[in-house]
Amino acid sequence: MEFELLLRVLLAGVCGVVIGYERKNRRKEAGIRTHFVVAVGAALMIIISKYGFQDQIGWENLSLDPSRMAAGVVSGVGFLGAGMIFMQKQSVIGLTTAAGIWATAGLGMSIGAGMYLIGIGVTLILVLGQIILHSHFIWTKSPKTERLLLELANEEGAIDKVMERLQDGRIEVSSFTSESHELEISLELTVTFQGAATVMDLVTLIQDEPFVKKVAVE
Repeated sequence: MEFELLLRVLLAGVCGVVIGYERKNRRKEAGIRTHFVVAVGAALMIIISKYGFQDQIGWENLSLDPSRMAAGVVSGVGFLGAGMIFMQKQSVIGLTTAAGIWATAGLGMSIGAGMYLIGIGVTLILVLGQIILHSHFIWTKSPKTERLLLELANEEGAIDKVMERLQDGRIEVSSFTSESHELEISLELTVTFQGAATVMDLVTLIQDEPFVKKVAVE
């Protein structure tokens, strides 16, 4: 019976990976790992709700629903996880950690309810899944966003040349602002890296242009 329940959890995790992959391709904050952990945690919670209190069935003097305590834990730990989510460099950080804390609460409930095989099995699923999804496969990586500050000589077509260079390097410009002065142009870009492109690739693409005076990545 418990092996079948573990299979349900594993299947939920696979479905979460599929949804997370689609979200990652659309450059959403919650990607593959976050959806995987949430799907596994949710499957575990419903299993605990259905099967974790079977030893209480038949108690003559039982007038309360023991599963209410588990429901309170799920809600309370959700607030704890929310405190770990914050913004950094135009990106949301901590979603997967928050989801992991929520799923860990489910593990604690499963062990406390006496569902030892389920608790240990889901622990292995989560740990192995995180190791695999943290690997260096390109399909598991979320696009990286950086803020780029440039100072260009005030030459005709300078901005267009910068945009062409970025496009050639598979670096997409999400937004930009420019300010022209008598001798120079200040350009502020928010860029998103595609594929295996890195910050060093970006700097190498731009700094060779003679009209580029300064490059800074924040």
